[in-house]
Amino acid sequence: MPDALDASPYDALLLLSFGGPEGPDDVVPFLENVTRGRGIPKERLKEVGQHYFLFGGVSPINDQNRALLAALREDFAGHGLDLPVYWGNRNWAPYLTDTLREMTADGRRRVLVLATSAYASYSGCRQYRENLADALAALEAEGLQPPRVDKLRHYFNHPGFVEPMIEGVLRSLADLPEEVRDGAHIAFTTHSIPTSAADTSGPAEAHGDGGAYVGQHLEVARLIAEAVRERTGVDHPWQLVYQSRSGAPHIPWLEPDICDHLQERHAAGVPAVVMAPIGFVSDHMEVLYDLDTEATAKAEELGLPVRRSATVGADPRFAAAVRDLILERAGAERGQEVTRCALGALGASHDLCPVGCCPARAPRPAAAGADSPYA
Repeated sequence: MPDALDASPYDALLLLSFGGPEGPDDVVPFLENVTRGRGIPKERLKEVGQHYFLFGGVSPINDQNRALLAALREDFAGHGLDLPVYWGNRNWAPYLTDTLREMTADGRRRVLVLATSAYASYSGCRQYRENLADALAALEAEGLQPPRVDKLRHYFNHPGFVEPMIEGVLRSLADLPEEVRDGAHIAFTTHSIPTSAADTSGPAEAHGDGGAYVGQHLEVARLIAEAVRERTGVDHPWQLVYQSRSGAPHIPWLEPDICDHLQERHAAGVPAVVMAPIGFVSDHMEVLYDLDTEATAKAEELGLPVRRSATVGADPRFAAAVRDLILERAGAERGQEVTRCALGALGASHDLCPVGCCPARAPRPAAAGADSPYA
């Protein structure tokens, strides 16, 4: 048996994700959860839901989270880390509040949270923290004493997250026809967000043009492109591009869109493109539809050879990275000197989101940060 690893003071890990429908009848109620408070008519939600109906009304995200849960549990057991893993979603079952209620009943008092979003942004970090605060408040209103929750740091530049993406790009390049392979362009994709949200992402000192959100993605893209060059001897041109815009047309969002980018690259004479979705942990609906369906159809219309590289998903190296992040944070909480593993120039992210980090449009309590009411 392996020697036991020490996760104290933590007694559980919570995998916190977005959630998704698991059948046609779930689609509109799921979208109502996602858009609650925005006053979007049900008919409009049915139109948006067509992406899901193309796939039987089922988002792959829940099955992918189940696979990640299994990978985490296998890794922990194999390395002597006795830490139970729970799972809760923001917008669909298993709901976050229900999972925290279960954890409270199980006697969990210090919980680490792994969000399925690797980068700094309001929607990718603070909104999860707001959901945590809402759930904790709901349990308190029921007369329960919920656990203290801490969120694992952003892991965008952890080697266990980056290395699987490097290999995914290499496999996609190798799958292209030989005559276009060396001239292929790499389009690193992530979710578009309003430019105002990007500019205020990360700690206050990182605010500015694109903020931490764009800066972190550019760093990951650079790391992957450099690794590809080192391993193939070919310097592929690359660009960070965006997908999955969902906002009102008059509000500026990050650009260029992947479909526009494919058209522009084709017009410039690029012989092939690898689409690398570095902004996503798994192959959920926005990868499945926006890249595998919509962008691929655009490329076929143009006659442009494209390949889409894999996301990290339940790769064992990612599970090992989560174990590493847990032990790092646990050691820091015990007052020990810890080694923080990170590639590139940006270094390891903060453990505790500072005041002013990824501010909300309207002030709301957020857990697991310097401004948390649940310290």
